[in-house]
Amino acid sequence: MAVSNRRQAISRFLVFAFVPLSIFTLVLIVPFVRGIYFTFRDWDGFGSTKWVGFDNYVAVFHDDKFWHSLWLTLGYVLATVVITNLVAFGLALLVTMPMRGMHALRTVFFVPNLIGGVILGLVWQFLFSKVIPQLPFFSSNWLLETNKAFWALVIVTVWQMSGYMMIVYVTALMSVNPEVLEASTIDGATGFRQMLYIKIPLIAPAFTISLFLTMRNAFMAYDLNLALTNGNPYNSTELMSLHVYREAFTRLDFATGQAQAVVMFIVVAAAALVQVVISKRFEVQA
Repeated sequence: MAVSNRRQAISRFLVFAFVPLSIFTLVLIVPFVRGIYFTFRDWDGFGSTKWVGFDNYVAVFHDDKFWHSLWLTLGYVLATVVITNLVAFGLALLVTMPMRGMHALRTVFFVPNLIGGVILGLVWQFLFSKVIPQLPFFSSNWLLETNKAFWALVIVTVWQMSGYMMIVYVTALMSVNPEVLEASTIDGATGFRQMLYIKIPLIAPAFTISLFLTMRNAFMAYDLNLALTNGNPYNSTELMSLHVYREAFTRLDFATGQAQAVVMFIVVAAAALVQVVISKRFEVQA
């Protein structure tokens, strides 16, 4: 009987899990391991000539432009994660109120997420250069100023991602038990107190998901960065993904570029782990 059950388990694994696991291994695991291997060799993108040890990583840590792009990316991630989730949560509160046109508003707020990064960058490039300078507060093309181009990139990112994160918060808010809200109302908790002490603790898992997705998208930003600013002016908006791409495919230094990609992976993995651990603690307390 035990042998029969074991055979059934093995057959089910082969039917349902073997093919997807094989594809996952071939498409992700094998290239990832090979990429790490090439960081220890003198790799020109086609063949590796000799073993160089940690020379490529030493070159990374002595690359001032890489460190500039790293710190710039961390600032970009922090700004977009905080602002996007604040805006998304505010929009979610707005579209979950009992009012006419609620579903239409949800659609309008979600639409920017459907636009590709390249198209979005080109559209906003036109807006920043031709339309927005006519407004009093902007008065100039932010994309041409080193101290403002970064915030132009943040604005467009927030505009694109807020609608998607809003859907996550809307789903969480709609799942809150109405009886809990009614009980809190009877106890005198209304408005801001009800949101702070009832809704937010109950939807803590939604914050974990939204923060993770926002942070992941911000670290991976490439197409919008390329289309909107192309790292300009004077590399003041060159995020890590764009810098790694240029190191490998523009400067043709594939080994160092791959080493930079590995360092970037470690930074992203560490940031994601810290964020999830902290967010999970709030879920437990909730």
